[in-house]
Amino acid sequence: MNQQVEVLTLQQDLKAGILPEFQQDIALVMQSGVKIVVVDCKNITFLDSSGLGTLVLAFKTLKDAGIRMVLCSINEQVRMIFELTSMNQIFEIFPSQDDFHEVLLAKN
Repeated sequence: MNQQVEVLTLQQDLKAGILPEFQQDIALVMQSGVKIVVVDCKNITFLDSSGLGTLVLAFKTLKDAGIRMVLCSINEQVRMIFELTSMNQIFEIFPSQDDFHEVLLAKN
């Protein structure tokens, strides 16, 4: 694969307490030279407004650096939050990491 992909698997709900750690992960990714960041949300059952804001900020920061950010493995409750806030129109969301990789391979 000619595009470098970094997977960030969130280990717990994205809320105020873990946001600094996530922001550090994004900063490290920006320095690594990857082209695509996949944020795997399989362990996320809840997303509050600060967590959503952090995802939006990470998306914008990475986009400004020329890095594509996609989400995968979002459960129904979190998906509803994205739909209610229209963030599902901003973020690329894949059912799983495998689905993302299939689409990426099909484009190459």
